[in-house]
Amino acid sequence: MMDMILQTTNLCKSFKGQLAVNNVSLHIRRNAVYGLLGPNGAGKSTILKIIAGMIQPTSGSIEFNGHTWKRSDLADIGALIERPPLYDHLTAYENLKVRTLALGLPKQRIQEVLDIVQLKNTGKKRAGHFSLGMKQRLGIALALLSQPKLLILDEPTNGLDPIGIQDLRKLIKSFPERGITVILSSHILSEVEQIADHIGIIASGYLGYENEIQPGTDLESTFMEVVGTYREVN
Repeated sequence: MMDMILQTTNLCKSFKGQLAVNNVSLHIRRNAVYGLLGPNGAGKSTILKIIAGMIQPTSGSIEFNGHTWKRSDLADIGALIERPPLYDHLTAYENLKVRTLALGLPKQRIQEVLDIVQLKNTGKKRAGHFSLGMKQRLGIALALLSQPKLLILDEPTNGLDPIGIQDLRKLIKSFPERGITVILSSHILSEVEQIADHIGIIASGYLGYENEIQPGTDLESTFMEVVGTYREVN
């Protein structure tokens, strides 16, 4: 039996009576990369925000690290959802220092995470002058400060150039070796295929497919079949 760090059971979320997430049951294996695939508006970000404690589910349950999810578990969950929460007038080091002071974390973590995301040589350059790829990596550094067991990344390669995507892909693939499980969302099939060990495909709020990525899997056909099926449901 696989060692699961997180499972959701019949997770639902509605907004003004409209179901955005419909009975979703995810199975996230420990020390792996899980790709949550789906078209824009499928419900991916809503699911990630629920797991990250940003919004509450309408119904359903979450099990984290062998017990029912509770607010204190957020100490073990890092997240980068939407734009990185950066102070543009501060350096990378200063941005991280603000977070360590707020969370009461040891100062030594700043250099450790700067090294992990390869931003230790940015010196006095302010975050507002960083490239988009650098900003994404600094956002990930902020999420890593508390040494999380689970890292949530929502569309992390959006807007990046090919070099930025390659750098971020390499970084994400290194996390399981550090004891960090990753859930990332994307609508780019080829990108997830190169990073993830397992995938779930969300369409119209439903989880239509979940499995390990096998060599030779025709992910595009599977994706289109799931999206087409659940588009007809609605």
